[in-house]
Amino acid sequence: MKLSKEIIQTILDAESKALATSGDTINVVPVSTVRIVNNDIILVDYFMGKTLDNLQKNQHVSLVCWSGFHGYQIKATVEYKQNGNVFNTTKKWVQETYNNNNKVKGILVLTPTRVFDISPNKDQAGKEVV
Repeated sequence: MKLSKEIIQTILDAESKALATSGDTINVVPVSTVRIVNNDIILVDYFMGKTLDNLQKNQHVSLVCWSGFHGYQIKATVEYKQNGNVFNTTKKWVQETYNNNNKVKGILVLTPTRVFDISPNKDQAGKEVV
């Protein structure tokens, strides 16, 4: 599935982002460091304990990104990486872009499978857009 430029920009510019996982329990966490590489959504793991526990049991996730009353829910499969080219490139990007002291423990590589509009508009709300 190919994300449109508008969806990509919404994801990157969103005021709020949350990732939902499900394993033995449901877990939802705010996410801050996001980039998109080759249509995959990359999330940075600084301290995702329960999230990683859930990913060992279920690799299907939901990422919601919104600003005001406009946003998208992206359903995806996820792969967790702690090495390799995408991990190293992302780690370097984090250090150069954010210059923070948080240690990049790993990255979540989300491959989108479905995208839904979450705007509170009776014609759009819940509509699958991709």
